[in-house]
Amino acid sequence: MITVLVLNAGSSSLKACLYRLTPELAATATAPPDPLWHGLLDWGQDPTVARLQVTTADQGYAASLTHPDGGIAGLRDWLKPLLDTLTRGPTKCLESLEELTIIGHRVVHGGNRYRAAVRVDAQVKAAIRELSEYAPLHNPANLLGMELMADMCPQTPQVAVFDTAFHAQLPPVARTYAIPYELTTAGIQRYGFHGISHQYVSERAATLLQRPLAELRLISCHLGNGCSLTAVKGGISVETTMGFTPTAGVMMGTRCGDLDPGILLYLLRRGRTVEELDQLVNRRSGLLGVSGVSNDLRQILAAIDQGNPQAQLAYDCFIYSLQRGIAGLLPALGGLDGLVFTAGIGENAACVRRDVCRGLAWLGIELDGHLNQQGTGDRDIAAPSAAVRVLVVRTQEDWAIARACVKCL
Repeated sequence: MITVLVLNAGSSSLKACLYRLTPELAATATAPPDPLWHGLLDWGQDPTVARLQVTTADQGYAASLTHPDGGIAGLRDWLKPLLDTLTRGPTKCLESLEELTIIGHRVVHGGNRYRAAVRVDAQVKAAIRELSEYAPLHNPANLLGMELMADMCPQTPQVAVFDTAFHAQLPPVARTYAIPYELTTAGIQRYGFHGISHQYVSERAATLLQRPLAELRLISCHLGNGCSLTAVKGGISVETTMGFTPTAGVMMGTRCGDLDPGILLYLLRRGRTVEELDQLVNRRSGLLGVSGVSNDLRQILAAIDQGNPQAQLAYDCFIYSLQRGIAGLLPALGGLDGLVFTAGIGENAACVRRDVCRGLAWLGIELDGHLNQQGTGDRDIAAPSAAVRVLVVRTQEDWAIARACVKCL
């Protein structure tokens, strides 16, 4: 039996899962099992305090952790208290961390070097550190998680699973920007992100449709605070909306998505700093920027119910951005067999699925209103006669990382 700890470290939060599985289960499971243990740390609102939530099959535990010196803390301070709940207290699953077989890490950016998960060694760490320039909020946190786990579990192998790896086979026509080619060869190209999610949901879609993935043409819509769309042909990513950074593509919670670069030049010439533009396109735009209300779709919908026209505009822009993004992926596929919605908005916002699909009826997309509104779990919500199937799939990135770890043993 293989015991896998999965860590997804961010700049202000950490998600962790524990799985116990056999190689056969990892290779053949058509639906993911529930983790034995799931932990969440969040210190984003007040960096002197972390919120800790842990659940197992029959137990739950929550606590507020305060930095002993009242200072600003981070992953280095909070990881051990989280992992302590694995070996003691009501959520205990292990006698000690020495029982771990392998540790898997989500890494946001692997550049064009990594096309699959890899065992972590000094060379891999150096590459992740070098690529931190491309993902400054994520890669350093991913790397710190590896270094901390190496201190706590020095004999346990670790694996890096890259969000960019699924997009590493993008054809040159899809990954190349219309810039001087020496900049392309220097690394400025479309990388794509959310790859772990897009790969998982496309494989899950094939299972739900009872068709070989190799013959399917799918568009996967990962819609959360960050949003990206990916064209998957025969199980391979052939086009995606995010680009050199996760800022590109469709409208998101706080990111602007695709933007005329002349706007940034215009603002630079009028005195805006690079740091201010970074905040503008990554933190102050998207649903938040247009609505003036929130980046949270639920709050925007509540504002719409109260008659807020700016919130309505933000919602309409979001829907149109998704419709335009989906249509823009079609040339890479040459047709469409399935449209897949996943992540927080994709899985839970029935109105978004309804309104996006209304504008795509010309593709042969038609929803079953009841299944869209009332159904639960992974499911096909298209009308029986529709030419294109529409699926809702819960993304399971942690399970995908655990399976990748088993392959690396």
